[in-house]
Amino acid sequence: MNTEQNYLNINRVSWNNRVDSHVNSEFYDLPSFLEGRNSLNDIELGLLGNIQGKTILHLQCHFGQDSISLSRLGAEVIGVDLSDKAIDTARKIANETGANTHFICCDVYDLPNHLEQQFDIVFTSYGTIGWLPDLDQWAKIIAKFLKPNGKFVFVEFHPVVWMFDDDFEKIGYRYFNTGAIIETENGTYADKNAQITQEYVMWNHSLSEVVNSLIKNGLCITQLDEFDYSPYNCFRGTIEFEKNKYRIEHLEDKIPMVFALAAVKK
Repeated sequence: MNTEQNYLNINRVSWNNRVDSHVNSEFYDLPSFLEGRNSLNDIELGLLGNIQGKTILHLQCHFGQDSISLSRLGAEVIGVDLSDKAIDTARKIANETGANTHFICCDVYDLPNHLEQQFDIVFTSYGTIGWLPDLDQWAKIIAKFLKPNGKFVFVEFHPVVWMFDDDFEKIGYRYFNTGAIIETENGTYADKNAQITQEYVMWNHSLSEVVNSLIKNGLCITQLDEFDYSPYNCFRGTIEFEKNKYRIEHLEDKIPMVFALAAVKK
């Protein structure tokens, strides 16, 4: 089996390999999270609105901080992730914090084999769709698990960001999805000096590919925003120009770094 066909196994190993470094990183700051810090950002909180009493499905939840944060705001949450090590960690943290958050370990595309209920909100954010080869299938999953008139909230790094090389010096990748990108990484975005190495398989997805996949599957886009900063310091050569707002220093405010959208299931 070639690397692209075997992407699920490669990426599961890749994410399992990162979990310990991430849990212990300043980036994720687990000690303050355990003391009650909410890990969600203003961008997604603005789109989510009041979620008290809402049911939320959180796709590609990593080790659960955002899922648990949604629970802390009064929602009933199920988080889903491919990495068994991340989900084990998420369950431990939920248990430790007394959060009413539940977790499922599976590939997003395989979720119908693990879950039946529909939700008020489906949520996913930051560094998720790049791990998925087929956005039409992704949008089908979102539509399937939303109640009628349910809301999809999505925040993601802007596809323009993924065109650059790691140092943001030159264009290294295509804007459009032209197939799998297979690479090996030393360290990880949450701890660039971590003594870990992992192979991974990713895909670039244009804004039109995202939006059209949702429209085609019965979702009505109600809001689309773009931002000239990242709320996470996960790229090289950044500067924090306001609290928790980062830009590539030499590119200043010239490129979009994040986009966010809300959509309603018709």
